[in-house]
Amino acid sequence: MSPARRRRALLATDLQDLSLRRRAAPALLAVLVVSLADLLSGQDRYLAPLMVVVPSIAALTLRPAELLLVCLLGFLSLLGLSHYDQTDSLNDGRFLFGALLSYIALTLFSAWVARLRMHRAAAFAAVSSVAEAAQRALLHRPGPSVGPLRLAVRYVSAADAARIGGDLYSVLDTPHGTRVLVGDVRGKGLGAVQTAAVVLGAFREAAYDENGLRAVAARIEASVERHVPDGEFTTALFAEFRQPGAVKLLHYGHVPPIQVTGDGTVRVLEAPDPWVPLGLGSLASGQPKSLELPFGADDVLVLCTDGVVEARHHRSGEFYPLAERAGPLVGGAARSPTELETAVGRLYADLLAHTGGELGDDALLLLISRTDGDGPGIA
Repeated sequence: MSPARRRRALLATDLQDLSLRRRAAPALLAVLVVSLADLLSGQDRYLAPLMVVVPSIAALTLRPAELLLVCLLGFLSLLGLSHYDQTDSLNDGRFLFGALLSYIALTLFSAWVARLRMHRAAAFAAVSSVAEAAQRALLHRPGPSVGPLRLAVRYVSAADAARIGGDLYSVLDTPHGTRVLVGDVRGKGLGAVQTAAVVLGAFREAAYDENGLRAVAARIEASVERHVPDGEFTTALFAEFRQPGAVKLLHYGHVPPIQVTGDGTVRVLEAPDPWVPLGLGSLASGQPKSLELPFGADDVLVLCTDGVVEARHHRSGEFYPLAERAGPLVGGAARSPTELETAVGRLYADLLAHTGGELGDDALLLLISRTDGDGPGIA
């Protein structure tokens, strides 16, 4: 990772992307609350020692040098309140000395805690950044066109500590037509990325070598059985654009794609004979059946992962109704690359509005339309 990108990851991890004023606000508020409490309670109540909460609060958000400055303000407030409460007299001097010594000791300890916190945040940010970079390198995001297809993609990792997951996609212009793979590995984290690497690596080889989609899927199934632990599986959807005006689909337990015509009519392309995900082929007998459908110049194919269709409404908890929303948001987007990119942006924005701005799982949206261009591409 570049130093700039690692620094940005660190800032977001340790709240250092916030301004100093916002990060210091909790500790400064504690100084104010303790001071007001002591002043309002009168001179017969000595509440100034409560100022020891300031270093502990500051250690959560501030850097060591910043913490010392804020705690110095707390220390001066402690001295001022002690003078106001007349605890600096000879009789109460020992009590005041103990309060000041406790405050200084806790300040120094909190500065060490803040330094330790930043070191651990840096280590976490480095690991997360490297893992995210590995995932980006693995996916090889395609350009706006591959072979006779226009593409628009939105791929977003879930907003949790894992940061990376097992959603995958690839688009290849091969001698057997332009082939697309969209998949979702069970689970998330580095294990899911490892499984995705096996699936994508096998696809990128088999897509060029095998004449049929079933043979491509069989090669991937064999690789998964050899290199992926038992019990792990990957839902997948294969699409092949070989003949003009047609698309061939092969389902392996994945979310069915949606076809949107130029006038916004929606058709969910369910598999007539659903098949088990990749990695579970030994549990099934027979062969999966592909589905060939017309796909015209005005049509858009919407492919996604379950992070989209299983995204819940932030209030009602209902799943995102992709089939209902895709028509008005995507219809007519096949006219140009700009309109297709705008359409995937609208669809993603609508998804975020449905969830309240945050996704609980990785989400992939891939929009495909036909183009008259025939430049080669790979993803």
